[in-house]
Amino acid sequence: MKKCISVLMMVLLVATSLFATGTKEESGIAKIGVSMPTQSLQRWNQDGANMKKQLEAAGYQVDLQYAGDNDIPTQVAQLENMIVTGCDVLVIASIDGSALTEVLKQAKENDIEVIAYDRLIMNSDAVTYYATFDNFKVGTIQGEFIRDALKLDSTPGPYYIELFTGSPDDNNINFFFGGAMSILEPYIKSGKLVVPSGQTSKAQVATLNWSTEEAQKRMENLITANGYGPNGNRLDAVYSSNDSVANGITNALVAAGYTKDNFPIITGQDCDKPAVKNMLQGLQAMSIFKDTRTLASKVVEMVNAIVKGEEVVVNDTKTYDNGTGIIPSYLCEPVFATVDNYKELLIDSGYYTEADIQV
Repeated sequence: MKKCISVLMMVLLVATSLFATGTKEESGIAKIGVSMPTQSLQRWNQDGANMKKQLEAAGYQVDLQYAGDNDIPTQVAQLENMIVTGCDVLVIASIDGSALTEVLKQAKENDIEVIAYDRLIMNSDAVTYYATFDNFKVGTIQGEFIRDALKLDSTPGPYYIELFTGSPDDNNINFFFGGAMSILEPYIKSGKLVVPSGQTSKAQVATLNWSTEEAQKRMENLITANGYGPNGNRLDAVYSSNDSVANGITNALVAAGYTKDNFPIITGQDCDKPAVKNMLQGLQAMSIFKDTRTLASKVVEMVNAIVKGEEVVVNDTKTYDNGTGIIPSYLCEPVFATVDNYKELLIDSGYYTEADIQV
């Protein structure tokens, strides 16, 4: 009975959406579907809001949907609805880069172009373009920050580090973690950097769903197993691919007695508000700043070109193979924020107000 009701609700949803929004042929205005993975992380809220604002300013109808809390069936159902209701272009930040193959066959059958947004959609020849930041460079910047902060090239060491990356179903971790390890691995092999837990493979250090809670649990286990603490065994740095993971690491370290005076170097990404506050309190060393307004602007340019039948500008045609071939991509340049430059990057640019990150 529940299944029947669920199917009926979906039919009503599609019918209502068709009636309410119409199609391009009816309105003369192209309709863009924007699919975001979750509203539980600040980063995706901002991405969605920036995308909707800029697309609407460019004159498009926008169907912006968030897939619950990283719920794959919800994202699939929302995409099916976008296809049925006549979206001309789909912009998709996937939850699982390998879970959308079947639904995107429908998009291709309906001649709907697909832009993978920040996360590459795998194993689908329906993906036309990819828009992201240079994610390998994100990792190298994080690795270089740790290298320079610990003075690995000018001091004898050894220094002690643990490693964290993101969700194993997110293709981006191959680039984040790969970039970081391209910098850090030579020091690990030489013994100047030591990973006391021995956990150095991507599978060992992944964090499901980029979860703060999962990162905190793992860091607590590492603290217990390896005796880390202000009065225990040394921990000089923790590599973290992003801020939601870094927040969990920080929570565990604070609970273990670390303060700003002896806190390990922690990296991050996204400049989420809690992470920026942690930086200002001396509890996180840096965070990659990926200005979602910049990425949204590039996606709007792509959409404009697609709708007008013009050439889409890309700057990478070699790096991103989704299993069906190389996906033409546009890569934005990442930068990083610290306590020394956060005001210029985040406040003066209008990304945040001082009140947003007040400690």
